[in-house]
Amino acid sequence: MRSAHDVEAYLDKMNRRFSPVDDQAGTYLVDGGGNMPPTALRVDPPLVVLRVHVGNIDGGPAQNGELYEKLLTINAKSLVHTSFGLEGGKIVLCSALELENLDYNELAAALDEIDVTLAQQVAKLAQLSKAAHSNSNPRVPPAAKSPQASRKA
Repeated sequence: MRSAHDVEAYLDKMNRRFSPVDDQAGTYLVDGGGNMPPTALRVDPPLVVLRVHVGNIDGGPAQNGELYEKLLTINAKSLVHTSFGLEGGKIVLCSALELENLDYNELAAALDEIDVTLAQQVAKLAQLSKAAHSNSNPRVPPAAKSPQASRKA
């Protein structure tokens, strides 16, 4: 059976910088490089769970339809080892791997997919989130945002 020591050995072999999380045995923060957020990796038998907080969501479902659609499209078309999800107003990128059969290539593929997805998608998702937030000011009626509406008054 694989253990946290095997996962550490795989991370070392990949030359991934990582650090254990204090008071949480089997939990590590894996450096994402550059300005990317770290990946939380938890060895929690029978799984190894990878998780990244991508960003916060402003507004409700009505304002974020385009963002949610984009997340689901990326899940369906681009991701194999990971998927986007929503948790308490946050966008997360997650993966769960079986510890018992975990091998170096599987862990490397999941971490690589996280890195590539963050590099390719985070800026686009942030733009969609900002657009949804800027289009959802509840105090200003839609007609008041239009220059034509102010000319008619």
